Amino acid sequence: MNFVVSEDQVALADGMRALCAGRFPLERLRVAEGRPRVVDAADWAELGSAGVFSIRASEQHGGLGLGMAESVVVFEELGRALVPGPIVSSALAAGLVDGASDGTVVVGSTTRPRPGMPALVAHLDAIGVLVVVDSEGISLVDPSAVRASAAERSLGPLTPMWIVEGDLPEGERLGGPEGAVGWHYAEALLSAAMCVGIGAATLEMAVSYAKVREQFGRPVGSFQAVKHICADMLVRVELARVALHAAAVIADDPLAGDPIRTMAGATLLAVQAALENGRKCIQVHGGMGFTWEVPAHLYLMRARVLEAVCEAVGDLAQTVSENM
Repeated sequence: MNFVVSEDQVALADGMRALCAGRFPLERLRVAEGRPRVVDAADWAELGSAGVFSIRASEQHGGLGLGMAESVVVFEELGRALVPGPIVSSALAAGLVDGASDGTVVVGSTTRPRPGMPALVAHLDAIGVLVVVDSEGISLVDPSAVRASAAERSLGPLTPMWIVEGDLPEGERLGGPEGAVGWHYAEALLSAAMCVGIGAATLEMAVSYAKVREQFGRPVGSFQAVKHICADMLVRVELARVALHAAAVIADDPLAGDPIRTMAGATLLAVQAALENGRKCIQVHGGMGFTWEVPAHLYLMRARVLEAVCEAVGDLAQTVSENM
């Protein structure tokens, strides 16, 4: 087992960062902020051409045949760039849904809720196939068969949500309970990778601002209180990244450790890094941080969305322990 990030993985991250910088600049994302539809078909196809959705699919099925260790490197960059859309579910659907791996079909996902609770679906009007996950496995559902209304306000300005009216259709059942466990496991790790990217992006934003914002004739970054905030942000995101890479390596080689335990720990640290760094980024910006002009809120709100996704980890761990 090798926990060191390889040169190929560094090159993979650099390439993805360059793609995101050219295709998803923050200024362009802000134009779509609050719109009912933020997924662009051309952007999605570009991500498909870059191998984002097919990275873990076998070469036999037209994928890159790489592991989770490479996947988290890519998804960290996607999280750093706040790339909108159901990226994780489309990547997990490669090999299950025709067109998912090359980006010609957008695949969303949701968890079938407990009786009496409404289901929520992100980007419903943009997806071509909906994956519904429950304790019995996963199902493929036609989004046009889902009766839902758009939420008046979503938790994330770049993540429009839809509230399902009534029950979700049964759809086409694929696999059994082990399929649901595998889906949630991979979903948690890739979502955690995006959280690490958010934590890194907000750290960079806070440090950059602290260098140029002056108070009492000095950059605010020279004050000890601000230094400590930024140092804590760095420690938070580096610890989360190490835990994430360890969990990804063990996901590729389950005999090397406890995949569920390491995944749960990595997810916890990644979500904490994204949320807390988002808050501290706003704090470093002072009064400006609370205005809509500073985009720090986009990172914090995306972290909230990913936090909700990662809450499935607790149910996953309980399911696995009950079946052991």
